[in-house]
Formats: sequence, structure tokens, C-alpha cells
Amino acid sequence: MDIDVLLQKTLQEGVEQLFGFTPGEAMLQLQQTRKEFEGDLTLVVFPMVKSARKSPAEVASALGTYLGAHAPEVAGFNVVNGFLNITLHDSIWLDLLRQAVEDENYGMKSTEDNAEVVMIEYSSPNTNKPLHLGHIRNNLLGFSLAEIMKGNGRKVVKTNIVNDRGIHICKSMVAWQQWGNGETPDNTGIKGDHLVGDFYVMFDKHYKEEVAALVEGGMTQEEAENQAPSLLAARELLRKWEAHDEETVALWKMMNGWVYRGFDATYRELGVDFDKIYYESETYLMGRNEVLRGLREGIFYRRDDGSVWADLTAEGLDHKVLLRSDGTSVYMTQDIGTAKMRFDDYPIGKMIYVVGNEQNYHFQVLSLLLDKLGYRWGRELYHFSYGMVELPSGKMKSREGTVVDADDLIADMVNVARKMGQELGKMEDMEAEEADKTYKMIALGALKYFILKVDPKKNMTFNPEESIDFNGNTGPFIQYTHARIMSVLRKARETGISFSPTFPQAMPLEAKEKEILKTISEYPAVVEEAAASYSPALLANYCYEIAREFNQFYHDHSILNEPDARKRNFRLVLSECVVKIMRSGMGMLGIEMPDRM
Repeated sequence: MDIDVLLQKTLQEGVEQLFGFTPGEAMLQLQQTRKEFEGDLTLVVFPMVKSARKSPAEVASALGTYLGAHAPEVAGFNVVNGFLNITLHDSIWLDLLRQAVEDENYGMKSTEDNAEVVMIEYSSPNTNKPLHLGHIRNNLLGFSLAEIMKGNGRKVVKTNIVNDRGIHICKSMVAWQQWGNGETPDNTGIKGDHLVGDFYVMFDKHYKEEVAALVEGGMTQEEAENQAPSLLAARELLRKWEAHDEETVALWKMMNGWVYRGFDATYRELGVDFDKIYYESETYLMGRNEVLRGLREGIFYRRDDGSVWADLTAEGLDHKVLLRSDGTSVYMTQDIGTAKMRFDDYPIGKMIYVVGNEQNYHFQVLSLLLDKLGYRWGRELYHFSYGMVELPSGKMKSREGTVVDADDLIADMVNVARKMGQELGKMEDMEAEEADKTYKMIALGALKYFILKVDPKKNMTFNPEESIDFNGNTGPFIQYTHARIMSVLRKARETGISFSPTFPQAMPLEAKEKEILKTISEYPAVVEEAAASYSPALLANYCYEIAREFNQFYHDHSILNEPDARKRNFRLVLSECVVKIMRSGMGMLGIEMPDRM
């Protein structure tokens, strides 16, 4: 809030006059006073003690007295050791509420024409299996980060890279050819990405049986794993695909088409989208050309076997292969090609990759290679490294078919939301269609919030039942608070009670009213910090905090039955402002807020 700037200016003048030195900006940082102490803002004076040649309490008392005489915003102060706790006049908080209500985009920054272009890559699925719980965390983090960057005035390009080539998809293709019996999404009723994923699991089952039979016949384990007929068939399909064999390419296009339609349906259910989708099948050759350019320019080197490498020992790393001896590309080469294509398409200022923490080394190397190849944002690319997500039952394995598919999880969440809602008697007065829509909103809100409230860097366990608790730090608790406020605002309008952000300057505030206003004042800083620290969790937990503060206030104070018309007007405006901030904050997390629950 602007009051911080005003007080810092007065504090600087006070330090100069009282103690004869000019404090650095870091010495004058104000923070919210902790709830167990009296006050609104706190200044820690310990950094000034040495220069002031006074005790901490003396420095704090002198500055408090100076503020009382020179800052009309200050109503009083108290000193606790080296902490100066400042109390502001209630009129300051009323002015803040008025500003927050009148500013349509309170807490957000507008996007200027010359704003930095931030590209955020997330999702990055393989076309041999449906999206699963791990992809859900990736998609939710990427989408939310994109919305938070928009809220901070950046131009954002949301992008996806689909891993649509390689041995993995060829394994599903082999399984369909040998054991598929002509099955398609249309004639089976199975969603396309699930059908292809079933064939991937089927391949692994037959492959293991073949390996076991070969070992029993006298081969070593390694020999059997390399000579299993199904694997040889997959390798042959990959060779044919790279040679542009028409029949192979047609099969590849058909099965990938099934998967893409399935992915699109899941993305719609999750409420995430992309501005641009890239495909590895279209970028890997560009990557190969970039590596060969680097070789010609002396950036990379060739070994005797024909393979191409990058020497990163000067940067404290090792040597990295970029092209195999047979000229084929590796994942790093493909990522270079994708980066080149993106750089050609957009004036990227910042590139953010949302990828799990098992790829930390990969992106460290990619950053150096792009920088060496001349891409100005290469050195500055940011790997948004996040931890793994598991279920209470443990880790998941896609080859063994033990992964929890995103579609199944979403359906299960809706069922859990419906069951818990019915047990609690919620939505009883709704029509079936509205109730179903609300249950889905609650289910997705629970899923998204439970995942996004956790520090992205941490591993986490997702518990569906725990996430749909209507109490505590959950999405449904925040949604229910929103619906409760909307009910109050509806009743006010239905009974002819009008309200507007005009308050008497001398109107005293209750303690819990002031706590909500303090929380409202923090919103712009939280939005800014969420972008600076790449942490949707900061925004998620702020939304819980403002919902919790409102519920505590609502428990102790009446709104519609408040006899003082001035107070009733203020509380209705305060309630409307809380709704506005909830919608804004939860909206950046991709969470819808129901008006009724």
C-alpha cells in the first residue's frame, strides 16, 4: 500500500534528524505486525542501532515519537525490544478498501505494448499413454504460472511440446498390429489415448513373456532383452518411420490422431489450454541442423566414431553427446530444435520449462548449449523444477498399467464431491443440472487447490478424500466461503439494501474487520511475489487466509442485521471486495468459484 512509501520517507527524515545518518532502503522495510502484538505495521530497528549509538528500545521509541509528530496517518505506537509497532488511523484502512473496490483490476498489473514476452512450456506428454496424475500437477502448475505472469503484466505464450516420435509410440503400434484385432476408439467406445495406452501396456506384457522364454532357452538376460521379437519389431517400425515408409507413417498418424483427440478432451476437463503446440516429429531435424551448425562454427566437436559432442568442462560439467555415431539425434538435440523453432516464432524474453526435478541436469545443459548457439535467452531460461506427486498407495508405473489416469481421477473426484456434498446436505435445493455442474466445480477446485497449495519444489501425496474437506485449507472451503458471501450479497439486493464504497472517515473499525483489510492490502504484493518466486502456492495459501479471516469475522459480527446503516454498508462493501479478490486469486489458479453451494 502507498502508506508504506509515505512512512518510509518520514522514517528516513526521522533517522537523519535524530541520529545523524541516512539509512539504506533495506533498513526501513515495514512488515505486517504479528497478530499477537498490537499494531498494523512493524519496523525492525536492530540494523540501525550501531550507527545510532543507542539501544534498540531507545531507537524505536524515538522514531515512534517522531512519526507521531510528523505522520498524520499514525494513530499511535508501541515498542517491544527492537521492534517499533505502528498503529494507523482507521481512515487509512477505509481509504484502502475504497481504492481496492474502485480499481477494477486491483492487485494486477496491466500489460503494456513493450511488455516482456514469457513463454511457458508445460504438459509435454508422450503419445503412447493417456495423461496421468503426474501430468495433472504439471499442467496445473504451468497454467497457473502463466496466469500469474499475465497478472504481473507480462505477455505470455502458453506452449506444449508433444513427444510424438521414437520407440515408445512404435511399441504401441506393434501391439496394435499384432494383437489389436482392428480396434479403434469408434468401434470400442474407448477414449483414444486410453486405447493406445492399453496397447503400450500390452506390448510390455508380451515383451516380458518373450524375454523370459528366451532366458529359459539359454540366452543371458541382456541378450534376451535385446533379441525379443516384439522389441525387434518396434525397432524395425522406427527405422521405417524415419525412412518415411508410407504404411508406417499412416499407422503412426492414425494412432497419434486418436491420442490427440483424447488429450484435447482431458485438457478441456482440466480447464487448461495452449497458444501453440509443437511436435518433436517436426523439431528434431531442426535440432540436428543446429548441432551441425555448431559443429561448423567450432562450438561442438566430432569424435572418431562420427558422433558430435559439446565440451562443457569449462562450465564445471562433462562432455555431452548431441548426435550419435549413426547421425541420429538425442533428446537434447530435439530440445535445441524446438527452442530454435520457438525463437523464430516469438520474440521470447524469458523461457520457462515446467518439467519435473528429475530433469534438472538436462536443463542445466540445455541452457548452456542454447547460449553457445547464440540465443540470448538461453543462459536465462528457467527450469520450473517441481517434485513428484504420488497417491497414498505409492508410486505409479505406466508400463505396468498402475498409473492413475487423469480422466479416471477427475471422474472419481466428482463422485467423492457428490457423496460428501449429499452427506452434508449441500445443494439440496438445486436442480439436478445445476447440482452436477457445482459438484464438478467443487471436484476440480479440490484437485487443483490441493496440488497448487504445496510448494512446487516438494514431493507430495495426493489424497482425494482429504482434498474435498469443506473445512481447513482446501479448495472447497474457499469456494464455500465465496458462496456464503454471494448469498449475503443476494439477500441484501433482494431486500432492497443498497451499498456503496462511501464511509464516514471517523467510523471506528472492529478488530476482525481490520484484519480483513490488512489481508486485502497484501494482495498486490502476493501476486507480485508469486511471479517473482514462481510459486502458485503463495497465491493459493493467500486465498485460504482471506477466506479464513472472513469466516472468523462472519462468525462474530452480523452483516444484514447490523442496525447501524453505516456499518452495514461498510460490511457489505468489504464482503464484495473479498469476493472480488477470491475470484481474481483463485482464477489465476484455474479454479472456478460457485455462487451457490
